[in-house]
Amino acid sequence: MTRAFLVVMDSVGIGGAPDADQFFNGDIPDIGANTLAHIAQACADGRAEDGRSGALHLPNLDSLGLGAAVRLASGAETPGLNTQSTGTWGCAREHSPGKDTPSGHWELAGLPVPWDWHYFPDTVPAFPDDLSLASAQAAGAEGILGNCHASGTAIIAELGAEHMRTGWPICYTSADSVFQIAAHEDSFGLERLLDMCKTLAPRLHEMKVGRVIARPFTGSPEQGFTRTTNRKDFAILPPAPVLTNWVQDAGRRVHAVGKIGDIFSMQGIDTLRKGSDAELMVHLSNLVDEAEEGSLTFANFVEFDSLYGHRRDISGYARALEWFDREIGLMLQKLRPGDLMLLTADHGNDPSWIGTDHTREQVPVLIAGHGAGQIGQVDFADVAASIAHHLNIPAQGPGRNFL
Repeated sequence: MTRAFLVVMDSVGIGGAPDADQFFNGDIPDIGANTLAHIAQACADGRAEDGRSGALHLPNLDSLGLGAAVRLASGAETPGLNTQSTGTWGCAREHSPGKDTPSGHWELAGLPVPWDWHYFPDTVPAFPDDLSLASAQAAGAEGILGNCHASGTAIIAELGAEHMRTGWPICYTSADSVFQIAAHEDSFGLERLLDMCKTLAPRLHEMKVGRVIARPFTGSPEQGFTRTTNRKDFAILPPAPVLTNWVQDAGRRVHAVGKIGDIFSMQGIDTLRKGSDAELMVHLSNLVDEAEEGSLTFANFVEFDSLYGHRRDISGYARALEWFDREIGLMLQKLRPGDLMLLTADHGNDPSWIGTDHTREQVPVLIAGHGAGQIGQVDFADVAASIAHHLNIPAQGPGRNFL
């Protein structure tokens, strides 16, 4: 029996989405966005020297085929990523009508999103009056703050003091299908915030809003505010079985690392490990050592996206990639005969692009444990079908095996 490790490098896109002209940052279409290539080019040009230096150095990912995958997807130059591949590699495109976390992960797990998500308009106020009233009532407050599109770190810096003074929750959204609520862990209370999100989630899910996200923070007006790792996503349930369900239905174990439990509302998941990306890497390493034969480990590393992509921090993104490459190299050395590790992404978030939102891109598909070879351009749903094939379990949905 074999094991599978599906690792999502959140937002590590490689350009070239054929429908990028239909997705926007502000009024600018995502045509030409390329997270990996633009980071590599910035590093080679000396424009990513904060905390690191020189060409982008990803020897382990590149040996699996990362540079080759970028060039296949978009034809873009990838300075520093020119190694001859020893892994199985290709690129994947998404068909779901969204460039967000649930859309990408659901489709990677075999289920293209069967509806259009609801997005809130980029106006002030952003939310209908009845939703704002319901939010205040769920918080036990007289009103809400925010009610707009915003960066999470920026809005708590702007409204954190008023939130602490009034007790009103900070409600905001983004270009994704999300309703986010920020509140102080001490003055407002973490459990109160989670209860508020849980109360509002069914209403928002009925509207086809993908996620209600609790965004707790700590700090003070004098010293500044910092978001904590106690974020929790209340995601809409997938309307059909996905890869995690297929594995469980075959009598196997499924281990989630990071946001996976939230994204799939714990459907088809036996164990969940959470924390910062550094902590998640330890969890993943332990699972490489300990996971049962026939099991699936499904991991998401979010900080590429949350800390660097949205903040348009090219140096920070490059540092995170180089850290991840070093750590995943250690993981690859520990894989057992018969193990498969597939590394991919869910969308792009080009830190050189205009705006602060995700970018519509293809993603790499890098496979260790299957020898050297090229799979070409595939669909997101093919990832689930191929992992099911490796685990020798029945697959559902539109995906096709590429192994």
